[in-house]
Amino acid sequence: MKYFVYIVRCKDNTLYTGITTDIRRRIEEHNGEKKGAKYTKMRQPVELVYMEEYKNRSEASKRESEIKKLHKNQKEQLIK
Repeated sequence: MKYFVYIVRCKDNTLYTGITTDIRRRIEEHNGEKKGAKYTKMRQPVELVYMEEYKNRSEASKRESEIKKLHKNQKEQLIK
C-alpha cells in the first residue's frame, strides 16, 4: 500500500500537513463537513499544493513529522 504525505493550502493561506493512503479522498474530506481535520474545517476550501509518496506508513509518518517541524517559509520553499 502506498502512503502520501501532503500539504494543503487553506483559504486563510495557512498550510496543513497530513498523511493518507488516498490523496483524492482525503482532500475531499478536508473540503467536506464531516471527516476533515478539525484545523481545516474552518479554513475551507483547501487546495493540494504538495505531496510525496512512500512505500510504508513508517517512512511517511517520519517525513510528515519532519515537515510539520518546518517554519512556514521553509514549507513554502519545499512547495516550490
